[in-house]
Amino acid sequence: MRLVYLGVVLATTSVAMLSFMFLSMVRVSDPLVPRAIFGVLNTLLYFPSGAIYPIEGFPVWLRWISYIDPFTYAVHALKALLLKDAGFQAIYSDVLILMGFSAILVSLSVAFFRRQI
Repeated sequence: MRLVYLGVVLATTSVAMLSFMFLSMVRVSDPLVPRAIFGVLNTLLYFPSGAIYPIEGFPVWLRWISYIDPFTYAVHALKALLLKDAGFQAIYSDVLILMGFSAILVSLSVAFFRRQI
């Protein structure tokens, strides 16, 4: 059952990151620019996610960044499943937050999309 939960967490994290990429690509005409931007943002969002250091040890301003960071919820869910032997009760809030993040970013992408023929 844990493998199914891992698949759910990885799928929702992937959709959240793809929706983040869609939002960054909405108004850009050169396809290389969003890749470079997302590479930098991916690296910058990895460090406040709690994957390297615990969030409780962060300064207040970095904690606020980690609350907005979708990687934080993916890392929390993966740690709960892989290290703490937890079930769905421990990850459902993380999955819901990632799904909400995806829904907000996809709706923003649709709102900002400019049609061209």
